[in-house]
Amino acid sequence: MPLVSIYATLWFLKFPCDSTRHEGCEWAEVVAQGVPGHIGTPTPGHGYEDGDPYASFLPPAIQIPADDDEDGDYPMRAVVFVKRGTPKGTDRSGQEYVNPLLVMSGQEYAETPFDTLYDRICKLLRGDRPRCRSERFLPGGRVELTFSDGSTRIVDVER
Repeated sequence: MPLVSIYATLWFLKFPCDSTRHEGCEWAEVVAQGVPGHIGTPTPGHGYEDGDPYASFLPPAIQIPADDDEDGDYPMRAVVFVKRGTPKGTDRSGQEYVNPLLVMSGQEYAETPFDTLYDRICKLLRGDRPRCRSERFLPGGRVELTFSDGSTRIVDVER
């Protein structure tokens, strides 16, 4: 029997891997995967009376309001951000993403302004690489990039 996903794709966007868009930068497609609030909920009647099988890799499950009319109009339990193509399925759970970029509670996601989320994802994609600080356009369709650690790189620009 195939495994049904606990995730619902909220959006996917391209982010610059160096935290800053510049000539020659690499881009990563990031997918926001929402986990609906009823997944793993301790609220009786949702099928998780024996426990939350996702507690080891998701933020705590949330209570579903008693007057819920099955619209699903309740907060997300979590939002998991992954690079497109990130595999799902670990020894711990077939539903767990391997090396997600970021996992937030649904409440944290709802309260985080997009520019803050954008900066956070860009920093995670950049890792310990220096940030691009400037571009200098050179003759012949080339650009010299200067990074926050003082290093430079010349890239050919396709026009």
